[in-house]
Amino acid sequence: MKVENDLRHDKIGPLVLRIALPSMLAQFVSVLYSIVDRIYIGNIPQTGTLALAGAGVCGPAVTLVSAFAFWIGTGGAPIMSIRLGQRDEASAERIMSSCFSLLLIFSAILMLVLLPLREPLLRLFGASSLTLPYAVPYFTLYLLGTPFALLAGGMNQLVICQGFARAGMQSVLLGALLNLLLDPIFIFSLGMGVRGAALATVLSQMAASLYVLRLLTSGKTPVRLRLKRPDADSIGRILLLGISPFLIIALDQVMLISMNALLQRCGGPSEGDFYITCNTIVQSFMLLITMPLGGISGGTQSILGYNFGAGKPKRVLHAQRWIIALCVGFTAVMFLFARIAGPGFIRLFQRDPAVVQTTYWAICIETLAILPLGLQYALVDGFTGMGQVQYAMPLSFWRKGVYFAALFLLPALFGAKAIFCAEPICDLLGTMVSITVWLRCIGPLLHKRPGRA
Repeated sequence: MKVENDLRHDKIGPLVLRIALPSMLAQFVSVLYSIVDRIYIGNIPQTGTLALAGAGVCGPAVTLVSAFAFWIGTGGAPIMSIRLGQRDEASAERIMSSCFSLLLIFSAILMLVLLPLREPLLRLFGASSLTLPYAVPYFTLYLLGTPFALLAGGMNQLVICQGFARAGMQSVLLGALLNLLLDPIFIFSLGMGVRGAALATVLSQMAASLYVLRLLTSGKTPVRLRLKRPDADSIGRILLLGISPFLIIALDQVMLISMNALLQRCGGPSEGDFYITCNTIVQSFMLLITMPLGGISGGTQSILGYNFGAGKPKRVLHAQRWIIALCVGFTAVMFLFARIAGPGFIRLFQRDPAVVQTTYWAICIETLAILPLGLQYALVDGFTGMGQVQYAMPLSFWRKGVYFAALFLLPALFGAKAIFCAEPICDLLGTMVSITVWLRCIGPLLHKRPGRA
C-alpha cells in the first residue's frame, strides 16, 4: 500500500486536511453505531419511548467500555508517530505489539467484572423498574462483544498514525454501514427489539476489527503487527500517555451517568424517565459534535507527534494553527445546525410534541459554548500528540471538575432542567484555562527540542 501522507515533508495545510477530514468523517460515521440504534429503538411500536430511555441509560456505560480502546490507541499512536519521526521502526513495532496485548487484557477484565454486576450498575446509572427490562439485554450483548469493540477502536488509531487516514476511515465505514443494514432486520423483521440493536452493533464491530487486523498483519503498512511478549517499558509509556484522553472520555461518560441519575432523582416518578428520554436524544446530538471534533484533533496528533520527534517546531506550530481553525470552524457549523435542524433531528427519534419541545430547548442550551470547546479539543489533544501528558491531564481534570460542580449545584438551586446548563459552563471555563496554559508553555516546550528546523 502506498503511503498516503509524508508527515515530514508534505505541505502542512494540505497534510492536515488530508488527515483531519477522513478522521473526522470516520468518527462521524462511527456515531451512527449508537444513533442509528437509538433511532430504530425509539420507533419500536408501543414501547419505543421506554426502550429509548433504557438504551439511553446504557449509552454512557457502553462508551465507557469503549474508552479503554482510546486509552490504548491514543496512548500508543503518538509514541509510534514520534518513533517513526526518529526513524526507529523497531521501537514502533514493539509499541504496536504491546497495544494489541493490552487491548485483549482489558477486554477480558471488563467482561469478567461488569457482566455479574450489570443489573445493579444500570439501576445506579438511572434505570427505573420500567426501563430496566430494555437496558439489561442491550448492555449484556454489548459486553459479550467487548474484544471486537476494543480491537476495532484501539488498533485503528495505529493505522491512522502511520499516515493511512483513509484506510482508518474505511474500517469505521464498514462497521457503520453493516450496522445500518442489520439493525432493521434484527429489531423489526426478526422481532428482537433492543437485543437486535445490540447484536447488530457487536457483529459490525467484529467486521471492523477483522478489517483493521488484516491490514496491520499484511505488511501493507510501514509498521507491521507481530505478536511478541509484552514489553514492560512500552506498556508503561502507552498507559501513561493514553490516560489523559481516556480520562476525558471516561469522565464524560461518568458525567452523563451522573446526569441521568440526577434527572431520574430530581424528575421523580412522573418526569424522571421523560427527562432521560430527552437527554438520550440530546446526547446523541452532542455525539455528532464531540466525536468528529475528536477525529480532527485526535487524528492530526500524528503530524504533531512526528514533527515534534523530528525536532521541527515551525511545522508543529503551523499544523497547530490549521487544527485550531478546523476545530473552531466545525463547531461553528454545528452551532448553526443545532438551531436550524434541531427539531428535525429530534423527530427521527420521537414525535411526541412534549419530547420535541423539551429536547430542542436542551440542545440549544448545551451547544451555547461549543465554539470554545473546539479550541479546547485542539489544544489539549495537541499536548497529548506531542507526548506532554503533564499538561493535557490537568487541563482535562479542570474541565471535568467544573462540570461536576455545576452538575450537582444547578439542580439544587434551579430544578431538574437546569442540569443541561452544566455543559456550556464547563466548556467556557475549561477553554479559558487551556488557552492560558498553552500560550505560556508551548514556546519553551518546542525550543527545548534538539535539531530544530
